[in-house]
Amino acid sequence: MSSLAPRAALLAAACAVASFGFTLSGSVGAQPPPAPPDQRTARERAPIDLTGQWVAVITEDWRWRMATPPVGDSASIPLNAKGVTATKAWDFEKDRAEGGFCKAFGPPSLIRQPTRLRVDWQDADTLRVQFDAGNQTRLLHFTPQAAHARSLQGDSTAKWFRQTQSRGVFAANTPKTGGSLQVLTTNMTAGYLRPNGVPYGENAAVKEYFNTFTSPEAGTWLVVTTVVADPDYLTTDLILSTQFKKETGRSPWNPRPCDIAPPLVEAARR
Repeated sequence: MSSLAPRAALLAAACAVASFGFTLSGSVGAQPPPAPPDQRTARERAPIDLTGQWVAVITEDWRWRMATPPVGDSASIPLNAKGVTATKAWDFEKDRAEGGFCKAFGPPSLIRQPTRLRVDWQDADTLRVQFDAGNQTRLLHFTPQAAHARSLQGDSTAKWFRQTQSRGVFAANTPKTGGSLQVLTTNMTAGYLRPNGVPYGENAAVKEYFNTFTSPEAGTWLVVTTVVADPDYLTTDLILSTQFKKETGRSPWNPRPCDIAPPLVEAARR
């Protein structure tokens, strides 16, 4: 007999046993029944607490966030040729005449403003995020909403991402549970990625990831990662990271309208 014969016989026997076991029990390889739907509200399911007042900590991109950049300044933004042309054609007086200053306060750029956020629950399945910059409010819905007309803030659909138990070499030093908030925003009117007219179109989609962490020395922080996909003006996704620190009081709140000239815009015109 060939030396391969015993191996073949053993393999055949093993297959027969496996087949026999499946035939008798019907459970080998069977999938567990699906978990029942979670009936809790989004507020009850929240793995992290985003509520409270937060202030932007601007330690990067200062010259684009604290002042209106000069006409044509689109550095670090992956614009296509159409986007470059539109940026260079920005006209401050035209925006003033058409009431276009609020175009810099849609979701892709609002989060980058020198602003404070107030986050609370409008209802058990809707997070409300208020911005004192531009006096804007965004509603993050955890339940489906009826379609409506395009707007500056668009439609934001939110969901929780829950972190399960950590694994790997760092498991001992990481939390057992946690998570983040993920938000998808579409149905926006066209606007600006920067207040000097760097455009995004009405077909843009914005994904955001909200994460928090607490340091004994530095307090509680919120990090928002923003991914802008725009087939009209961008060659690839624009990815931004914005940091906020939680405040213990609410007195510094300073709402100001979006339809006034952006800061230092007169200098940008010269």
